[in-house]
Amino acid sequence: MVTRRRTDGTRSAADEGAPEAVGEEVTGGEGSGPLASVLRPVRAGNGFEETLEQVLQLLRLGLVPPGDRLPAERELAQHLGVSRVTLREVLKVLQDQGMVESRRGRYGGTFVLPRTNAADGSDELLRRVAAVDVEDTLRFREVLETGAAGLCADGLAADGAGRLRSALEATQGARLEDYRRQDTLLHLTLAELSGSRSLAERYASVRATLNELLDCIPLLVRNLEHSQQQHAAVVEAVLDRDAEAAREMMREHCAGTAALLRGFLA
Repeated sequence: MVTRRRTDGTRSAADEGAPEAVGEEVTGGEGSGPLASVLRPVRAGNGFEETLEQVLQLLRLGLVPPGDRLPAERELAQHLGVSRVTLREVLKVLQDQGMVESRRGRYGGTFVLPRTNAADGSDELLRRVAAVDVEDTLRFREVLETGAAGLCADGLAADGAGRLRSALEATQGARLEDYRRQDTLLHLTLAELSGSRSLAERYASVRATLNELLDCIPLLVRNLEHSQQQHAAVVEAVLDRDAEAAREMMREHCAGTAALLRGFLA
């Protein structure tokens, strides 16, 4: 049986930084109203990705206008149920994308920047999204991927274990600019090893559509590290012939990708 580990940043009993009182009321801080109506505790498994999705939604809904300060890290972390370390990683991504800036001092904090037509692929992404049923693509991808993982765990061809390990190692050693190609090859290998030619053909088609969208959003190192942990867990479960664990981890992995895309599409 594969041992499941928490690979996200959701809060545990021993959270990073100083402990916060259980049941402490969230007060003050700009944006308390919008936070209560928009943000929700993230699920275990994809803490970074779902936190990014929700903070992006907060920004793109305009609930914190350009020039205004986001609520304090402590307040945001409490609403999302994540560690402040995870939240800071998300804010760093948004800063790198030119969406927020950090200011020090007595009146410092994280401030929302005016939206621009940045060269981050957002305009191209919107064009591509207009031609794709994104939710249908994400759901169909999840069905195919979880099914393939379960079928592989039920029984691999003679060379299956070696092919899976090689594909996984290729993603682990890939340069950033080559990562998406190696990631695609790993997932295609799982689909091919499922034993269903129809499943593999349909997955190749849906993956092409998915990559069209993924190519328009930034590669985030934190997300790639998390994906690699999930890839390893899926392969481990398959090699342990634990179909339930393989399906569960693949479902979690697909949910992380979906959260990222929904965040940047909002």
